[in-house]
Amino acid sequence: MKFTPEHEQIADTVRKFVAKEINPFVPEWEAAGMFPAHALFKKMGDLGLLGIKYPAEYGGMGLDFSYSMVMAEALGDCNCGGVPMAIGVQTDMCTPALARFGSEELRREFLAPSIAGDMVGCIGVSEVGGGSDVAALKTTARKDGDDYVINGSKMWITNGMQADWCCLLANTSEGPVHKNKSLIIVPMDAAGITRQKIEKIGMHSSDTAQLFFDNVRVPRRNLVGQEGIGFMLQMLQFQEERLYGAAGTLRSLDRLIDQTIEYTRQRQTFGRPILENQVVHFRLAELRTEVEALRSLTYRAVESYISGKDVTRLASMAKLKAGRLSREVADSCLQYWGGMGFTADNPISQAYRDSRLISIGGGADEIMLGIICKFEGTLPGKA
Repeated sequence: MKFTPEHEQIADTVRKFVAKEINPFVPEWEAAGMFPAHALFKKMGDLGLLGIKYPAEYGGMGLDFSYSMVMAEALGDCNCGGVPMAIGVQTDMCTPALARFGSEELRREFLAPSIAGDMVGCIGVSEVGGGSDVAALKTTARKDGDDYVINGSKMWITNGMQADWCCLLANTSEGPVHKNKSLIIVPMDAAGITRQKIEKIGMHSSDTAQLFFDNVRVPRRNLVGQEGIGFMLQMLQFQEERLYGAAGTLRSLDRLIDQTIEYTRQRQTFGRPILENQVVHFRLAELRTEVEALRSLTYRAVESYISGKDVTRLASMAKLKAGRLSREVADSCLQYWGGMGFTADNPISQAYRDSRLISIGGGADEIMLGIICKFEGTLPGKA
């Protein structure tokens, strides 16, 4: 993929923003279990970073998807995983379908303020009994006059405690599970919505919630696209989410390896630096090679996506590899830090905690493998 001066300018802007507006506050946000999304997103909106790939008429930059992925990679300079994840929900998870298929009225009411940083969004898909199994969700949206009446709950909702609106996937009919779902924009100040914070083993600076909907009324005009195609629209959103997740790991993995090289060069055991042991520097070289391979796969998928090709297979591969490699790099590097790597405020232990989610959120590894197998024709009973 060809990188332009504009790509470099965006990456430089993001890195400077991270250094000034995010990293100095990470310890405070981690301890609080939440970062101030409205305040931070407003600063990002003022720089144009929340709408890089969206049309200028809604406040975006009107650039292609590759520029958004450059931002995702540059956010790898963050000293935590929670804040970049929350930003990705705003830019690449709850807004793509709204931007592509939402009515003009919905775009003005929810997309434009989200690009400006005046609103925080979230995506409501996962449920207690149906995380990666999207077709199994139970939340319903029943038509009543000009409204939908929504009942059910959503689980693992990033930004859920602070969000102003939710892109909700719900059953709007009794038909087949892949054809009875719709995406609906739900204002989070609607009567009947309650939120409960979820405590996690990592990603502490990002708030995560369970949402409950009890006879919540939403105008039927808040439907995104057509009724009954919500499952398909969400699958399209997943492609951008998974590519964002893969791109977002690249710089952070490089930084972990860099930090480990420096630490093992300084720390000595038995009279020589740990780095001089062949088993250590060979392993770090191997990990760096794996990161570069993931980078090539990710940007090949991005290039195909912006050219209009179906990247379901490549995006699934990149997401799968990103999750597994993040775990492998964090675990291997932590080993070379020894006891220091097991302390709570160490950058390697931070990554060890945060990176575990990558293999679960946005479609678990097993879901990615199933998708890949479908394309390979290797599922049982498939030719």
